[in-house]
Amino acid sequence: MTNYKIKCLFYTILIMCRYILILFFICLLSCNDKNKEITYSYSTSLDKSIIQLIDNKELNSLDYKLPKPKPGDWLYTHKEKGQTFKQYCAQRMIIKPSNEKNKIYIQPIGEFSPWEKKIMDWNTEYIQLFFGLETVQLKPIDEVIIPKDRQRLHYGNHQLDASYIIHTLLPSRMPKDAVVIMGLTAQDLYPDPKWNYVFGLASYAKRTGVSSIFRYSNEDLDESNYTVCLRRIIKTSTHEISHMFSMAHCTHALCLMNGVNNLVEGDSRPNALCSVCLTKLSWNLKFNNNERMNRLIKFLKKHHLEIDATILKQQQIVLDK
Repeated sequence: MTNYKIKCLFYTILIMCRYILILFFICLLSCNDKNKEITYSYSTSLDKSIIQLIDNKELNSLDYKLPKPKPGDWLYTHKEKGQTFKQYCAQRMIIKPSNEKNKIYIQPIGEFSPWEKKIMDWNTEYIQLFFGLETVQLKPIDEVIIPKDRQRLHYGNHQLDASYIIHTLLPSRMPKDAVVIMGLTAQDLYPDPKWNYVFGLASYAKRTGVSSIFRYSNEDLDESNYTVCLRRIIKTSTHEISHMFSMAHCTHALCLMNGVNNLVEGDSRPNALCSVCLTKLSWNLKFNNNERMNRLIKFLKKHHLEIDATILKQQQIVLDK
């Protein structure tokens, strides 16, 4: 092969390589632009206030990492992956209030002592403040409405079948304008014959839930000791109703939406949502966080729940900047 032919072949290969490189960079830039469009499109579908919540590093810094699960803790036996904000929004079915269904209903089940009735009334008040939706307490229904085979005596405790309540009893009593309905009882609950008890239970699909105050006080309630019981039931009630609004258990940080197995674990969890779960609920219910925090803090202070009020105040200060 002559030198001239070799030079021609060399330049031909060089030109081809240049074209290949140009095409490669064009494709690369196209992919990057496409990714930017996806991100931008996702961001612009969100309200400005939600984007600010997502990007709020100070709010995120208030989140405390979950401790390593110990035997007996929820996450020790339930290997949950959690739920990001994006996963929450991407669910096929998300329970949201509408013009037709926009009230939360509380259905008392069974009998209550005078102080238990006070706890129930305060719990209803707190639920309305927490979710920013009108919350209506219905007239109590007798527990005899629950079939005998859906009740049991377990280690000396009379228990009601929580699964029956949320899947059969409450759906049949759902008011037309209810977005969700939650039963409340002073009796102990069990979710399944294999379980000893449960504090509360909820159904995403049925928009129902039930909570019990049975295990929240070891003595007769009065002015001196009611705050412990109140703190526990408002946490359980708002936790279960948040499930009804399609929120999964939280594994991101210490949070109201953590799963709990016992009173010690439950008492160690904050009466506040972490930054991720707060963003989910804010996006769904579209409430004004500053006004909401003010009302919740006022309620908590009134009932001597100062630590809970302080946590919310820290979040409010960050959100108000």
